[in-house]
Amino acid sequence: MSVERPVVVGMTGASGAELGRAMVDRLLSISIPVVLTVSGAARVVWRQEVDESFGVALERWSDTPGFAYHSAGDIQAPIASGTYPTLGMVIVPCSMATIAAVSHGLSDNLVRRAADVCIKERRPLVVVPRESPLSVIHLDNMASLARLGVTVLPPEPAFYLSQSTVDDVIAFVVERVVVALGIEPKLPGDMRYQGSTTDP
Repeated sequence: MSVERPVVVGMTGASGAELGRAMVDRLLSISIPVVLTVSGAARVVWRQEVDESFGVALERWSDTPGFAYHSAGDIQAPIASGTYPTLGMVIVPCSMATIAAVSHGLSDNLVRRAADVCIKERRPLVVVPRESPLSVIHLDNMASLARLGVTVLPPEPAFYLSQSTVDDVIAFVVERVVVALGIEPKLPGDMRYQGSTTDP
C-alpha cells in the first residue's frame, strides 16, 4: 500500500458531523493523506453539532502534509476522475439523499461523483448512513450499493465493549472504517470481542 495515495472523505447533510471530523483526524494521525469534500448541508449540520468551527478545523488539517479540500461544487477537482489514484473513499456521515443518488448513478456534486468513481474503478467505498427508522426505500438503496461491493457501515455502538461515552462509539466506528478501507488489517485489541468473561 502506498501512503502517497489519499483516502477521499465525503461529508453530507446527515447528523453525525463529529464522525466526519474524527475520521479525518484519525487518517491524518496515521499519515494517510486525505482529500476532503463537504456538501453545503453538511456544513449546516457541522455548525449545529460541532464546537470547533469548520474553518478552524480546515486550518488545523491544512497544517498536515497530504491534506486537501474541495467544495462539493468543485467538479473539476482531481477526485472527479478515475485517473486520479486513491485508496478509496468513505462518506461519513452519509445522508439518505446521498445514498439514493449514488445507488442510482447520479453524480450531481463532487461527493457523489467521487463515490461513483470508486464504484466504477472498483475501489473501496464505505458509507456510514445516518437515519432511523429506515424505510423500504432506504433499505433498497443500501442493498443496491451492497450488491455493488460498497460497505454499508452504520455507526452502531459495540455494546459488548461497555462503551460509556459518545466519544467511545465514534472512535470504534472510525476504526471499523479504517479496517473496511483496508488500511489496517484488524481492529485494535481493546476494540475486539474477547468472548464472555462470566459463567452462563
